[in-house]
Amino acid sequence: MSLDNRPVYSGGCQCGAVRFHVEGALGDASVCHCRMCQKAFGNFYAPLVSVRKAKLAWTRGEPKRFRSSNYALRGFCGECGTPLSYEAPDGTALAIAAFDEPEEIAPTVQWGLEGKLPYVDGIHELPGYSTEEDPDAADFVNDIVSYQHPDHDTERWPEDRK
Repeated sequence: MSLDNRPVYSGGCQCGAVRFHVEGALGDASVCHCRMCQKAFGNFYAPLVSVRKAKLAWTRGEPKRFRSSNYALRGFCGECGTPLSYEAPDGTALAIAAFDEPEEIAPTVQWGLEGKLPYVDGIHELPGYSTEEDPDAADFVNDIVSYQHPDHDTERWPEDRK
């Protein structure tokens, strides 16, 4: 929380080249199934949250932007490609998973249902395993060294990698 009790959020891309802060209440959080969002996120859908009247500041770098239609710009990190924003005449929305604490921002509505992939609703019914439950992946998982930016602000990035 800020000094005047307004909520404060932070987030950024995977590599840390672009970071943002949002001060103030966020608007609606949604999942968009339209084909444009699927392609922009390279995923089944795009989870986004509106910035509305909150104050958005890019605190490290700034996204590159692609004009995906006559109305919308899609912001992404020019270094690692992380999708970051959807900018339209009615405002800006940010990718929920780009926030440092995405678990605090739950979608409340779905959009673009005409583009919804037919298997999306059944994904939760697929068998699921934690990483540790796969003995064939144990060596691989134990050897991973992440170069991904942590889920908090850093004075500089990248840090020295050894």
